[in-house]
Amino acid sequence: MSNTINPLKKPGSTKKSKEPKHLPRDEFELEEIAYILSEALEQGSMKVFTIYKQESPLKGIVTKMDGNTKLIHIKDQMHQIHKIHFLDILTISEVE
Repeated sequence: MSNTINPLKKPGSTKKSKEPKHLPRDEFELEEIAYILSEALEQGSMKVFTIYKQESPLKGIVTKMDGNTKLIHIKDQMHQIHKIHFLDILTISEVE
């Protein structure tokens, strides 16, 4: 018996459909999020962010918006910087 490897099939690949990297969004939603983000950056106000594939919301201040990488830098209450992809931000709300 010979152990041959099929060079066309990647190891561990299955027929399951992959989960999308980012959720598909409509243009209006994205524009609204971009507007709220730029306002939050200008004001330096604390916001609560719901992030795709993250269990708990992130509470913090937008410190930078990188147009090249589409990463939003958010400083949390412990002064740690979280770099979140723009398309992964689902909602932004005021701190209660």
